[in-house]
Amino acid sequence: MGLESAPARIEARLSTFDTAMVVFSLVVGIGIFRTPAIVARAAGSTGLFFTAWIAGGLVSLIGAFVFAEIGSRHPRAGGYYRVVADCYHPTLAFMLNWSQIIVQGAGGAGVAVIGAEYLMPVLLSERYRTPHAALAIAGATMLLLLTLNYRGIRPGARTQNLLSMLKIAMIIGLALSAFWIYGRLPAHMQEPPAAGSSVPRLVAALVPCFYAYGGYQMTMNLGADLRNAPRRFPIAIGAGMLTVVTLYLLLNLAYYRVLGIDGIASSKLVAAALSRTLFGAPGEVVFSLAVFLSAAGFVNATILQMPRSLYAMAQDGALPRAFLRVNPGTQTQEIALLFFGAAMLLPAFILGTFEKLLNYVIFSDTLTIAIVASTLFVLRRRTAAQLVFSLPALPSLTVLYIACLLAVSFRVFTLDPLVSLTGAIVLLTGWPLFWLGRRVFGQASQSVEPDGRAAPESEG
Repeated sequence: MGLESAPARIEARLSTFDTAMVVFSLVVGIGIFRTPAIVARAAGSTGLFFTAWIAGGLVSLIGAFVFAEIGSRHPRAGGYYRVVADCYHPTLAFMLNWSQIIVQGAGGAGVAVIGAEYLMPVLLSERYRTPHAALAIAGATMLLLLTLNYRGIRPGARTQNLLSMLKIAMIIGLALSAFWIYGRLPAHMQEPPAAGSSVPRLVAALVPCFYAYGGYQMTMNLGADLRNAPRRFPIAIGAGMLTVVTLYLLLNLAYYRVLGIDGIASSKLVAAALSRTLFGAPGEVVFSLAVFLSAAGFVNATILQMPRSLYAMAQDGALPRAFLRVNPGTQTQEIALLFFGAAMLLPAFILGTFEKLLNYVIFSDTLTIAIVASTLFVLRRRTAAQLVFSLPALPSLTVLYIACLLAVSFRVFTLDPLVSLTGAIVLLTGWPLFWLGRRVFGQASQSVEPDGRAAPESEG
């Protein structure tokens, strides 16, 4: 297909199960292996620790169903961009998604490196475990996943399903082993109540919980790829997030049963401490493989959906027309995939610590998610007669969800204003980039229908 020909039509080739597995792996990356220690330190007590995870899970489930209704009413390629562009303005949509591309690209690369660091003890002797070796393993992992996705959306989805199922099996196996080996509650279950007001500590504990539960909203980018999306999108998101919440609570109960709240708080890598306590040295190998599989699953899910966001941005003429090209046989956006691959392989920023990365992502994400979630009110007015999934108790649940997001974003700003301002600056740079792109790349959007499928070009 030459560059002057019309973009190919995006065909729906993903099943409900495929999409649910994407939801699962977009949420379950490395967060559940790192964030429980941060939650425990912020909460200071067992009660607040589990309250934070339960409350975060409930709010995230509400959010998942908010996005399920948005996706059901507005199933589009790059839907996370498209819905804001159609309901508000393409400039705002570009700004939000520009920030997301940086977060997702650099975040995906960072997750791949962390996964590689845990795989090194399995593959290499101690003398060869260097930062360069970790980078080489991470690069090889990303290149392999990019190659599989370059071959087509179906190979990418099959890879995703395999990684997700292995991840589910390992989390369940680790948690059940804890309950089997530690049949009786150990003495460390008793701890004195934490000092200080519980509300600020609960809000602080919710910040890392939201990080661990986040990612489901990006599934909207696959709206045009899911078969019968208006009916199946809510099922896929609901099934994926219910699986996540169930497994998170199960694994946190296992952490607590074996380590106690003080042991969780003092273990930077709480899953490693759990594996080591349960199985000794072989447990380290099990944990290393679990982290690597989780990292690979997250990276693959990111690769699978982010090119569709670039597609939607090109529809509005803010990116080159080449980003609209879709291989009709494989449904791969080859140029967009290569571009996003470069964004992952070339680190966009370095924040130094996991906690700072968490604050950057949460501040940017919660603001963006709140704005995208608010489009549901617009869509309800426009598509009131459509027989689609509808979130019960709207608008109260949607307002509650958005309020929780804004509260967490404000809390992050008070904890780390410098990193939060960095996220705000990255977001604002999207405004001049959008208008510059419009001037340089012209009216690419004229040749594409609003649903992300190609429209015939004129003969003239």
